[in-house]
Amino acid sequence: MKEDKEEADISLRELQMRLAEFARVRDWDQYHSPRNLLLALVGEVGELAEIFQWRGEVARGLPNWEISDKEHLGEELSDVLLYLIRLADICEVNLADAATKKLVKNAIKYPAKVFVEDI
Repeated sequence: MKEDKEEADISLRELQMRLAEFARVRDWDQYHSPRNLLLALVGEVGELAEIFQWRGEVARGLPNWEISDKEHLGEELSDVLLYLIRLADICEVNLADAATKKLVKNAIKYPAKVFVEDI
C-alpha cells in the first residue's frame, strides 16, 4: 500500500524524468519535436472528449459510471497529462513553476467575492 501512495504523490519533475528516460531508451527523442508532441496531445484530448461526447452532463464523481469507464477515463487523462509534461520538457518550460505563476495571475484577475457575512 505504501508504494501506491508514493506513486500517487509523484512530482511533475519525477514524471518528466521518467518520460525522458522512457523516450530515450526507445529512441523516440527524434520524433518528440514540439509540433509532434502538441499534435499528439490534441489527439489525446480528442479521445478524452469522446468519452463524454454522448453522455450529456454527468455528476461530480461520476457516480453512475462503470468501473471500466472510470479506468478508461483515467487512462485518457493520463495520456493528456503525460504529453503535456513531455511537451513542456522539450520546450524547456518548468510546468510546475508556470502553473503556480498562472494561479497567482488568475487570483489577481479573478478576485474572490467577499460577502457581507464574511466581514
